[in-house]
Amino acid sequence: MAKRLGFGDFQYELVENWPKVEIRGAVADVTVDSQGRVYAGVRNPRPDGSVGISREGVGHVVVLDRDGREVGSWGNFAASPHGLWVNQEDEFLHADAANHLVTKHAPTGEVLLTLGTRDRIGENGAPFNRPTHAVQAPNGDIVVSDGYGQNRVHRFSGTGEHILSFGSGTVAFGDKAVGPPSTGHGEFNVPHDVVVNRDSQMIVSDRENHRLQFFTLDGTFLKTFGVTHPNKIQIDADGNLHIGGGAGVEVWTQDGTRLGSWGETGGEPGQFVRGSIHGIWLDAEGSIYTAEAGVNNRLQKFARV
Repeated sequence: MAKRLGFGDFQYELVENWPKVEIRGAVADVTVDSQGRVYAGVRNPRPDGSVGISREGVGHVVVLDRDGREVGSWGNFAASPHGLWVNQEDEFLHADAANHLVTKHAPTGEVLLTLGTRDRIGENGAPFNRPTHAVQAPNGDIVVSDGYGQNRVHRFSGTGEHILSFGSGTVAFGDKAVGPPSTGHGEFNVPHDVVVNRDSQMIVSDRENHRLQFFTLDGTFLKTFGVTHPNKIQIDADGNLHIGGGAGVEVWTQDGTRLGSWGETGGEPGQFVRGSIHGIWLDAEGSIYTAEAGVNNRLQKFARV
């Protein structure tokens, strides 16, 4: 009998023996296109076999069909895969936290657009210093959380023209930390993900401050509420936020009501090795895919029941 997880109206069954192949490295993120194909951004293991990290290395993308069989791959295209996102035209955005780049790709992996300069950190406050995720707004603009090297969010037109950058905060995370975290409105401590809702509001995962912050597309602060170490956000058809992070999968309404959470800590199928999820995606059927970046070969699928 398949393992069941979830709560209330949010019930899932582990899809056993999925994927059908070993993922050769640590899965930083996962996304699903309109045909049900699954794209996993993988950090190749270090030469000694240990887990790759976000600051350096080489990575690739594995393409799976809905049953978990490998049907393709993108070669060693990034120093360190981090955030993956796909739009309705099956065009992908990728944030490379080591190369200081955001790239847009066709399903084949072909690069359609590049933002930033490879291996070059932008000016202070400008794009990019180890960006973490990139998405498109309903109007086609590209929004980027620039969270590992500085506490900023950037907005570009769909063709790559820089429109604005906003946010502030002392760097208080990682080996470049210089001071205590900044916790005011519009201040961040690792903006790790950003999504744009149907009202064109940006929702930023202010990860190390354990909260979400909401802004207009012009960067005006709207509201905030606390969540548990949010790594990535997915919005379901009803507008609920499914947050992959320190609470496994945590579900909230956008007005700040916590509906519940699910996920067990452990190394068995259906569990999360460190109790935390780095990447998450909801497909058209409501199934959830989870990626764990802290250990090799951890990509799981949970079918909505």
